Amino acid sequence: MLNLFTRKTKKFFMTTVLFLTTLVSYSNPPENPPSEKTTVSGRVLDKNGSPVAFATVFIKDSTHGTMADENGNYSFKVLLGSHVLCVSMLGYEDHEIEIKANTKTPINIDFILNESSIMLDNVVVTASGIERVKTSAFNTVAVDTRDMQNTTKNLSDALSKSPGMKLRESGGVGSDMSVMLNGFSGKHIKVFIDGVPQEGVGSSFSLNNIPVGFAERIEVYRGVVPVGFGSDAIGGVINIVTNKKRRSWFADASYSYGSFNTHRSTINAGQSLENGFTWEINAFQNYSDNNYFVDAPVENFETGLIDKSKKQHVQRFNDTYHNEAVIAKIGLTNKKWTDRLILGLTYSQMYKEIQTGVRQEIVYGAKHRHGNSLMPSLEYVKRNLILPGLDLTLTANYNKNATTNVDTSQYKYNWIGDTKRLNSPGEQSYQFSRADNDNYNTTANLNYRIGHAHLFTLNNVFNAFTRSNTSLLAAEEQTDPIAKRTHKNITGFQYRLMPSHVWNLTVFAKYYNLYVSGPIAVDENATDFVETTRSENALGYGIAGTYFIIPELQTKLSYEKAYRLPTIEEMFGDEDLEMGDIGIRPENSHNFNLNISYNFFIDKKENHNIYIEGGLVYHDTRDYIQRNIVDISGGKSAATYINYGRVKTIGGNVSLRYTFSKWLSIGGNATYMDIRDNMPIAIGTESMPNLGYKDRMPNIPYFFTDADVTFTWNDFMKKDNDLSIIYDNSYLHKFYYYSSRIGSNKDDYMVPNQLSHNVSLNYSLKNGRYNLSVECRNLTNEDLYDNFSLQKAGRAFYAKIRIAVGN
Repeated sequence: MLNLFTRKTKKFFMTTVLFLTTLVSYSNPPENPPSEKTTVSGRVLDKNGSPVAFATVFIKDSTHGTMADENGNYSFKVLLGSHVLCVSMLGYEDHEIEIKANTKTPINIDFILNESSIMLDNVVVTASGIERVKTSAFNTVAVDTRDMQNTTKNLSDALSKSPGMKLRESGGVGSDMSVMLNGFSGKHIKVFIDGVPQEGVGSSFSLNNIPVGFAERIEVYRGVVPVGFGSDAIGGVINIVTNKKRRSWFADASYSYGSFNTHRSTINAGQSLENGFTWEINAFQNYSDNNYFVDAPVENFETGLIDKSKKQHVQRFNDTYHNEAVIAKIGLTNKKWTDRLILGLTYSQMYKEIQTGVRQEIVYGAKHRHGNSLMPSLEYVKRNLILPGLDLTLTANYNKNATTNVDTSQYKYNWIGDTKRLNSPGEQSYQFSRADNDNYNTTANLNYRIGHAHLFTLNNVFNAFTRSNTSLLAAEEQTDPIAKRTHKNITGFQYRLMPSHVWNLTVFAKYYNLYVSGPIAVDENATDFVETTRSENALGYGIAGTYFIIPELQTKLSYEKAYRLPTIEEMFGDEDLEMGDIGIRPENSHNFNLNISYNFFIDKKENHNIYIEGGLVYHDTRDYIQRNIVDISGGKSAATYINYGRVKTIGGNVSLRYTFSKWLSIGGNATYMDIRDNMPIAIGTESMPNLGYKDRMPNIPYFFTDADVTFTWNDFMKKDNDLSIIYDNSYLHKFYYYSSRIGSNKDDYMVPNQLSHNVSLNYSLKNGRYNLSVECRNLTNEDLYDNFSLQKAGRAFYAKIRIAVGN
């Protein structure tokens, strides 16, 4: 098997080298006999002085030009004479400058571009970072969060309108959340903040706990992922991009209050001095009682039975959640020896009561957990390091967090608050324990650009994790003698050919290494443990390309042999409701993605814009890691993870949006993912047929849609005051949360069809300085369910006030 893998790898690289040699030759054809020329160079910037990456600079009415690099720098030769120099970039107004090149003396011209508003998926796109994502060969969309700053949305809410995206939550504020993207979900999707992986940082930084104002935009890489993230994400990457633009000073504060005694507040302030010194403070908090009503069966303590067919309308009573986080940054920018050197310190804490287990009929009345995290960090960026075109980015952080699980109650609870004394303490499992986690993470990314057409990238991400468990039940703390450890190292190399703004091509390879050590039971009663270790290595590779058939019509095609290393929770659990498997194997998948987008204006004044996008995906996944629910002692349940053979995914999504100037935006998305069990032989056997072969994989939504309408009245009642009214809805088609061979006969195993509606009104005064908003979520008070039919909140109302000042 190893020899076969090696032969395939060699064949791939030999083919790649031959292909690249041909492309490089094509992109650098022999020049015509020299004529009298001079060099025109400069930078392309936005009005804030930030570089506009990959803008097209050309001579008007000709094909002669170049493309700015990712720092906005451009340079090319022109014939002597008079010319009109043009610059074009999606998200900005075109700009022209007349030049007279009468001598060979080089000409330096900088362009300052003004933003224009066009639609990309469900957001207004006006930033250079959005275009950098769009011109990429990877299947990518970007969500601009600036128009959501006045809402009570968190980052998961902002993402929910992206094509192919489904956010899954098990309850209210602070509940467990996972992301579903193009058929992959949960831990198949990796989350980054400014390119830094967030695995192991603690629940305070889950997407549903971070306010939308924390990010300037969110990049979503669907399926194939560039090596710049150094990621083992098999399903895609979510990259939260914060605002790094230089601002003299700024301050932004907000507070919201809503149903279920929900409070949210944020403070963000910073300053950049002329000498390059910069500082920033970002703080936020969330609090909610989460005491909404659900329909659930109630256990009869006299008989000990739960009649699942008989449900009562009951109120959640042990679900309070709050978290607080402070991020402080200080550093220097725009120095000769560094473009950006930032030291950071992040502190967060959380408290979470646990109302239910993995099924809604299981209810707890006193079980809870609390924790805290402290994370120092370092970021270093230097462009043109040693050589022109050589850029280096380094990041490092150390996250020390502790989570304490408390389950010591002497009583059992049901949904109406009745109690029954237990024979032994512990509603699920008697514990008062602390998990101490040490998480080290370093990233290094080196880009080398040769001319405007060639870019080489080398990336390495190293992660080291250690967990020690300590029991606090006895008078003296008792720490497990065997710690749980993982080391992950992912190295990637990438080459991109971008000879023109019409097409570009990227090829890449990634090497994965995983080391795991931890305890394993040597007896049936799991009372005696020994330390076990193992290592895994794999090589992945891929190719991605994009081509503009016409300026308005773009195609993207990509393929990757991808690997995903098991996460900490999958190997070690969460020391409470999740049970890990230290021996679980990495997933691997053949991923294909095709995407076509068409963006055009109906009228010459460019008031009416239509954006259409469609995508197809195919995944053939081996050793698929599946989350299951199992019964443990005493009629209790927990989640486990297993490698489930082969799973095949075929699906697609479509998006359509129409905008009229700055007044009206209407559009939506639809996603269908056919995710099937592709294992003909039952797991653990050699010949027994798998009864679920070709069936849908359970507990995975396969068809869902969303739509929204936004009306904006500019200069409402007074100049620089704007009023926005937003309506959106989401539809989820019914799906089985156990095998369809069980659920097809019983509605108890079916998550039903559901359609929810939301309405919000935002009023902004003095060009965004003062802002008021009110929202109603789940307007029609629908019964909404998710993971294993856990019910979410009904109708809820929220109000928010925000003040933003600065220069």
